[in-house]
This record gives sequence, C-alpha cells and structure tokens, in this order.
Amino acid sequence: MSFVGRFARLYSAKPAHPVGPDGRMALGDHFRELRARVLRAGTFMVLAVVIALYFFDPLYDLVFGPYSDAASKLEEGSTIATTSGPAGGLMLYLKLCGFTALIATAPYWLYQVWAFILPGLHASERKWSRIFVAIAGPLFLIGVVFGYVTLPKGLEVLIALNPEGVTNLVDFGNYLQFFTRTLLVFGLAFEIPVFVVMLNLAGVVTGKQLGAHRPWIVVGIFVFAAVATPSADPFTMTFMAVPMLILYLISEVIARWNDRRKGARKADAGLSPDELSTI
Repeated sequence: MSFVGRFARLYSAKPAHPVGPDGRMALGDHFRELRARVLRAGTFMVLAVVIALYFFDPLYDLVFGPYSDAASKLEEGSTIATTSGPAGGLMLYLKLCGFTALIATAPYWLYQVWAFILPGLHASERKWSRIFVAIAGPLFLIGVVFGYVTLPKGLEVLIALNPEGVTNLVDFGNYLQFFTRTLLVFGLAFEIPVFVVMLNLAGVVTGKQLGAHRPWIVVGIFVFAAVATPSADPFTMTFMAVPMLILYLISEVIARWNDRRKGARKADAGLSPDELSTI
C-alpha cells in the first residue's frame, strides 16, 4: 500500500470488517474509528491554531478588553499586565491561539465525539440526543456572552481590593486562565436547566418533586453562583444567578408538561379509582 493510501486509511472511520447482523462492529474497528476521529479533530485544531496566529492582534484585543476596561476605571498605575520568563511572549501567543482554536473548532470535535457514540444509541436516545445538542449549544454560548459582559466589573472589584500604593502585577498567563475559567463557569451554569429536563425525560425526577424542593433549589443556585464566580462580587454573582433561576423555572414548567403528557398516555388515564379496568 502506498504512503497516501496508508495516510487515508488512518483518517477513515469505516470498519475494516463487515458489520454483524446485530449492527455491532468488532472491537478493533471501534479503536480504528476512534483513532480516525481523534486524528481528524486534532488536524482541524492544528489548522485552527495556524489561522488564529494570523489573527492574533484582534484576538488579543478581544481577550484583553475586559482587563483594559477594568484598568481604565481604576487609579492610573494601580495595575500592570506582564509576562514572566524569556519565553513569556511565545507562551502568550500559543496559549491564546490554542484556546481560540479549541473554542472555534468545538462544533467539529464535539460532532466527532457524538458521531462515535451515536451508533450505540437506540432510536429514541438518538432523538433526545439531537434535541439536547440543539439546545445545549446555544445556551452555552449565551452563558459565555454573559460571562464576558460581567468580567470587567468583576476584575475591577478584585483589583481595587489592593491597598493604596500597591501595584497589581497581572501575569497574562494567569489572566488567561481566569478569563477562560470565568467564561467556562458561566457557560456550564446555563447548561444546568438542560440537565434537569433530561433527568425528567429519563424518569429520575418529576415536575412535582422539582416544585416541592424549589425554595432549596433557589438557595442552592445563589450559593453556586457565589462559589463559582471567580470574582465573588455581588454584581457578577447576581448576573449569573438570575438567568439560572429563570431557566430553572422554565425547566420546571417543561417537566410538569412532560409529566402530564406521560400521564395522558397511560392505559388507565382518566379512570376513577372505582372504575373497572378493561384489562
């Protein structure tokens, strides 16, 4: 086999052996498919890093924007952004472009993960997984946008805690970790209502149970927001907790509607306790 043929085979997710009558593949074919999908996602991500390097300046302005906004509202000279070590500038380029590539290629590598798992799901599970992906993706992006909007205020509160006369040196590597963690926490927080609905669809919890425990869940949402937000200021905490609370109430309404729908499908739906069953 030529080099090109071997290279193409590495990227091929087709099974080398015929699929059995039960629709299952051999274990070796599963590993070959996994290898092919990992290689595809990795190659796509490397290309994205190269493209991100070309657009480094606008990406830097986008990521560093919240810090610049916070620094402009503080006393001049109270905070300075730095890099550490001889390779600090190089690591800045690699970290920022790598993070950008990871986010930009997320739809593609998430599809590769989903496509690898999909053959093992039942028809009904495939249906709900498609709905989950269609809803979870936009909600995650909305959460990331909320995190980006609130980040300048959170940074301003944290930097302002330094005593007078103390200059805050912000290493860009640490700032990038803080930046990504904040956006990730906001994005995942907006996914919680989706998981609540999925648990209801799976029969783990009912809408009635969610309503009975609503006061404790509201308290838990605000506690989670207080602990999860890196800045821990009331503004950022409230900006996370209020949308989470609204989304949770929407998920409770959906769960109650789903419970009524399931109840209407039962064979004894609408019968009184004293009425004889047709069975």
